[in-house]
Amino acid sequence: MDLAPILAAGVPLAGWTGHSLWLHQKLTTARRDPLTGLHTRDGFTTRAEHLIRTHPDRVTVLLIDLDDFKTTNDTHGHAAGDTVLAATAERLHIWCGRNGTPARLGGDEFAVVVLDAADRLEALSTTLGEPVPYLGQPLPVGASVGVCHLAALPVPSLTDALTAADRDMYAHKPGSRTSRRR
Repeated sequence: MDLAPILAAGVPLAGWTGHSLWLHQKLTTARRDPLTGLHTRDGFTTRAEHLIRTHPDRVTVLLIDLDDFKTTNDTHGHAAGDTVLAATAERLHIWCGRNGTPARLGGDEFAVVVLDAADRLEALSTTLGEPVPYLGQPLPVGASVGVCHLAALPVPSLTDALTAADRDMYAHKPGSRTSRRR
């Protein structure tokens, strides 16, 4: 039996398959934050837009910014800051469960798109405010959370939801004139 025709077809196919798998892995990695494992902006946008298309009346978009994060880095070092970021990511991931997607947009800013969150927002604020253990000591953590229920928008779009959540988040920042906690 002459194996040359089989090998001639099989070798390129194996090469293409290997390359496709490698490329898929690279794209998946590029859509994940290396420190937290959460989606980056691109991965978040894709998932958020899908939820908005399929469940616009049930979607809530949140923006979360860690309060005084620079102080944590300056006082305890960047390793402590990384620990706080990783703990925040884990808390968001657990809170979302299978109903949403958390993301790290950059620095100490996170975003979440989630279904049916209205009755769980207080629990999120409480969870995010719990101290993070680091080298045997608790690091204080605070977070400002901005919320936008997509059903409250005239046209349900991710851009408008993020803008509204951003406005709401800054209204909750400590020291803001309209500061209030949820």
